Amino acid sequence: MCWWICSTPEEQEAASRTAKIDEQLKEDKRSQEKTVKLLLLGSGESGKSTFLKQLRIINGDGFDQSYRTEMIPVIRSNLMQATRSILAAMATLYIRFESNEGKEASGKVLSALNEIQNAERSADVDEGRMDEIILHQLQSISKAIVTLWKDPDFRSCYDRRREYQLIDSAEYFLDKTEQICDPSYSPEDQDILRSRKKTTTIVESVIDIKKVKIRVYDVGGQRRERRKWIQCFDNVTSIIFLSSLSDYDLKIEEDNRTNRMAESLELFGTILEYPWFRKKSIILFLNKKDLFELKFASSQLSDYFHEYKGSKTNPDEGKQFIREMFEAKKPPHSPDQDPVDQSFVYSHFTCATDTDNISRVFKDVQEIILRTYLNEFNLV
Repeated sequence: MCWWICSTPEEQEAASRTAKIDEQLKEDKRSQEKTVKLLLLGSGESGKSTFLKQLRIINGDGFDQSYRTEMIPVIRSNLMQATRSILAAMATLYIRFESNEGKEASGKVLSALNEIQNAERSADVDEGRMDEIILHQLQSISKAIVTLWKDPDFRSCYDRRREYQLIDSAEYFLDKTEQICDPSYSPEDQDILRSRKKTTTIVESVIDIKKVKIRVYDVGGQRRERRKWIQCFDNVTSIIFLSSLSDYDLKIEEDNRTNRMAESLELFGTILEYPWFRKKSIILFLNKKDLFELKFASSQLSDYFHEYKGSKTNPDEGKQFIREMFEAKKPPHSPDQDPVDQSFVYSHFTCATDTDNISRVFKDVQEIILRTYLNEFNLV
């Protein structure tokens, strides 16, 4: 007290600023101790962004009209991308249209898609004008796309989709062509969940669970995006790693040679070895179980992973084999290593487009995350 009376106004002001800074630091520390940092990791197209959308439905207010409007160009782009990919693959796979209707529809669609592509490359076309051009062109070719989707040769090429790059939602959006091309189109929840847009930035979402803030970070899964991951590694509470079960017979987009599941397995093993993640909970989502079950009998798992000796018709055996491959990536426990320094892997089979499935799984995940959080701050 004597110091305060005897000190100069400048010294008193400096002391007051210091006290405020100290109090803010204490508040920041208290806030940080009530915040869980959750990373979504995995290779490209594993379903990370879809899972994040599900959290908006399960723990938030879902998708407002503004967001639905924002997603319309993305969904229309997915429809165009799927159509173009199949037509391009028909050329490389030497599949020809036998019917005149198929040939005419193909020519009309390719012409319109090229017009859109040229407009996208033009510096004179802004985003609003681009949306108008896309809608106009899609309206003009809506019936042609429907004709293609009914064409047996186009379908034959679709059936060989594991031989080229095609988005998982191609069938879903092609089935809804007329709706998507309608000027009054407004996306349903399932349309948004199935839409695909590459993540090229770090996307953060915040949810509150039992008075604890969970900050969820989604980062791009393509090889060129992974260098950004390290920016998010500090102070991580838990990781959700997603891998697509249905990727066992597909190749990655980056080189069109590497098996997608082999890439995912290698990436998972690398993650488990990072020192940042010791003593952390690693939650493994083996995703797209629905697509895996659909293709299992027609595309043999043993053709791509020769170690598999199980059933050729029972997808549950295939899923268990894949789960064991991932769990085998966990580094062996060293005899002189303290058990508390180990990371723990919790695996789940998921379908990220199924809200009920993700809701059930995420209840288990919440308990794991909160338990890890409490252990980290010695609150249990």
